[in-house]
Amino acid sequence: MTVWLEDIELKGNLITLVPLAKAHRDELLQAASDGELWNLWFTFAPSLETVDNYIELALSEKADGKSLAFAVIDNKTNRVIGSTRYCHGEKAHRHIEIGYTWYANNYQRTGVNTECKLLMLTHAFESINAIAVEFRTHWHNHASRNAIMRLGAKQDAVLRNHMIEPDGALRDTVVFSIINSEWPTVRKSLKHKINQHR
Repeated sequence: MTVWLEDIELKGNLITLVPLAKAHRDELLQAASDGELWNLWFTFAPSLETVDNYIELALSEKADGKSLAFAVIDNKTNRVIGSTRYCHGEKAHRHIEIGYTWYANNYQRTGVNTECKLLMLTHAFESINAIAVEFRTHWHNHASRNAIMRLGAKQDAVLRNHMIEPDGALRDTVVFSIINSEWPTVRKSLKHKINQHR
């Protein structure tokens, strides 16, 4: 079987994305503690109780060829400041999702997410030849929905009662996507946003 999502390091000016490993455990926890992100009920940031399962699931899905999780490294400090991943990959259909994204509170609204998505979208469209990249988020995660729209993604649908959460609550999921014909314009917009941050 040909591996579609091979380990790769994606380097930008602000951050570098490196494949997530067990060795990142403590720094992931430290990053998530900046803002106690595990208390945001609509995100997947790890806590002391969940971090080991968080990493194990990411590595298991990677082994199955469905996912490739990254630790987000601040280039100035060389410290982990968050995580993101390619997930739900479908090589036969050249379709991938970018999700499970979170950053330490101090790095939110700083340009980190824009550069992160530029790196991941460039790799998706220009290296692994994806024809569509999808984003999904909780209906109530308005910050995430707005951030996805700022990237240039278009809303496709709302999946009602899409998931049952651990506490039994029902989650509505908002689905967005960028398709390959839109990529040149999205890339231009993201680069412009990054230049404005500098």
